[in-house]
Amino acid sequence: MVDGYLRQSPLAHLHLDARAANDINVTDAGLMLGERRHVGMINLRGEPADPAFAAAVKKAVGVALPTGINRSSGKPLSIHILALGPDEWLIVCPPGTEDSIFGKMTKAMKPLHAAVTMSSEARTVIQLAGTDARNGLAKGCPLDLHPRAFGPGQCAQSILGRADILIHQTGSNAGSSDASYDLFVLRSFAEYVWTWLEDAGREYGVKVFSPAEK
Repeated sequence: MVDGYLRQSPLAHLHLDARAANDINVTDAGLMLGERRHVGMINLRGEPADPAFAAAVKKAVGVALPTGINRSSGKPLSIHILALGPDEWLIVCPPGTEDSIFGKMTKAMKPLHAAVTMSSEARTVIQLAGTDARNGLAKGCPLDLHPRAFGPGQCAQSILGRADILIHQTGSNAGSSDASYDLFVLRSFAEYVWTWLEDAGREYGVKVFSPAEK
């Protein structure tokens, strides 16, 4: 019963699929919102200075550790790794692949001083995109989100409104203000963050989309 509950989206009661279908022809929204459901997440702690550790991670997941804190490696819609601190990372993987990757990582880390923890059910991922995505975030996030300070491939733990979040900028369009982000949000704060973003985006126009559609 508990497992079945956790596999449900914490935003299921907002009927996002129906809203996305209704908004399919909206073309003038400055802020677009969607949910990436059931994304796999594995927390990793270890010693980055140990060559054996870095090599074991790359062999197990096929992606090298990011070079530096608050950086990412890999592709946003495939397996990628977010550097949360000097010895902590979040491995993010497509739905349905987390058990296999967790098994590979656990086996790879056995001879090393490291810790691997499954955390997939702790958070959901809200996708934010559009010409005013950055402006919407800036209303409640203290980070400097200007392109000169925060761009594609960067991530940071921060707050939005009163909720703790992990922000990963996944892309931008050169020569425009268009940007896209993945916001990793604890399940218990997911509805709060979603409604906060909708309210922040009203002046720009809000469109709900399905991740497969964007």
